[in-house]
Amino acid sequence: MARFELKLPKMGESVAEATITNWLKEVGDKIEADEAVLEIATDKVDSEVPSEVSGILVEQLFGKDDLVQVGQTIAIIETEGDAPAEKVTVESAVPAEAAEIEKTIEAVKVEVSAPQDFSGSDKFFSPLVKNIAKEEGISVAELENIQGSGKDGRVTKEDILKYIEDRKAGVVTPKAVAAAPKVAEPVVQKSQQAVPVSVNGGDEIIEMDRMRKLISGYMTASVQTSAHVQSFIEVDVTNIVKWREKVKTAFEKREGEKLTFTPIMMEAVAKALKDFPGMNISVDGDYIIKKKNINLGMAAALPNGNLIVPVIKNADQLNLVGMAKAVNDLGNRAKAGKLKPDDTQGGTYTVTNVGTFGSVFGTPIINQPQVGILALGAIRKVPAVIETPEGDFIGIRQKMFLSHSYDHRVVDGALGGSFVKRVAEYLEAFDVDRDF
Repeated sequence: MARFELKLPKMGESVAEATITNWLKEVGDKIEADEAVLEIATDKVDSEVPSEVSGILVEQLFGKDDLVQVGQTIAIIETEGDAPAEKVTVESAVPAEAAEIEKTIEAVKVEVSAPQDFSGSDKFFSPLVKNIAKEEGISVAELENIQGSGKDGRVTKEDILKYIEDRKAGVVTPKAVAAAPKVAEPVVQKSQQAVPVSVNGGDEIIEMDRMRKLISGYMTASVQTSAHVQSFIEVDVTNIVKWREKVKTAFEKREGEKLTFTPIMMEAVAKALKDFPGMNISVDGDYIIKKKNINLGMAAALPNGNLIVPVIKNADQLNLVGMAKAVNDLGNRAKAGKLKPDDTQGGTYTVTNVGTFGSVFGTPIINQPQVGILALGAIRKVPAVIETPEGDFIGIRQKMFLSHSYDHRVVDGALGGSFVKRVAEYLEAFDVDRDF
């Protein structure tokens, strides 16, 4: 028998970690090659981690809700083979760190009366930090009051080892920590405040799922970060509607793809971004980052009502056929829950189609750290004044509204308005004799 280390795979250049949301296989279960072992979540996409080999799951090195770095071993699978079985643990997966921690623990080891349970804590602690705390008899309240130097104030290995040294030297004491105001706060009160109560008993109380909580956080942060301003413009898309109606059957027959209005709109947006690179930027503190590539995000509604924004990379380099294929591929995989983490990364500007649900126009919220987002309204037949050399007359035209939200911190009205006007000009000048 041989043992195979299942590692968290690379999920894109900008994705460094993921959270385990569910184990699909338990210890002792048989696993086939390419079969999903667990579900993970990044900050935007949920996905599965398949096994590269067939065998028996013998160890789970992380639990549900644990944060795992790309490349870390997350499970051990026992496979058929002649290699001798060798026990692999968290310590053997990171021998250098484990040896150092073990040495420190032995030097300051104290008697632990009972195992600690950190599941009730609101703070995130890595499995490594939890293990050290349990070995040293550090309570949950004590651990929560250690000043963390990691990202978002997380307690690192160095932080807890320094705390242990200080406690041994008498610099800090568990009693002093226990007297802190946060520890005195009753746990029961927290849970009572967190759960709303129906007044009349007939209301249904539903907790937000993980993705809805993330979306809520993103939207709130965006409104608090960017000074949102909107510009609206009405566009005559009669020629586009007629052209699509004329070619959509031939397009699907030749390309095997449905031709919707979205890729046509995306094509115009990509052209306008090339004309106005000041909209293809992001903000980082007091710095403006001009993006080299034009990567268009397309907001997509999921079957469960949540929202996701897959990205069309290098959209300005695609012809209409390529754009249609990219739009359909990302849209279909979004609905099926098959998007990869890298599919949602790197967007430089976002387009959302509010007209899908019948909205005439909307005021979309910017997808940070981008500085603009365009909402496509519903296409409607409306009476309009048509100008001709012989004079003006009233006719029936197909029109829609474009709603442009932009960040007034770095985009003024002249740029924001000129950009959306250029998109409209490209759409109204659509060549009805073009090939697809």
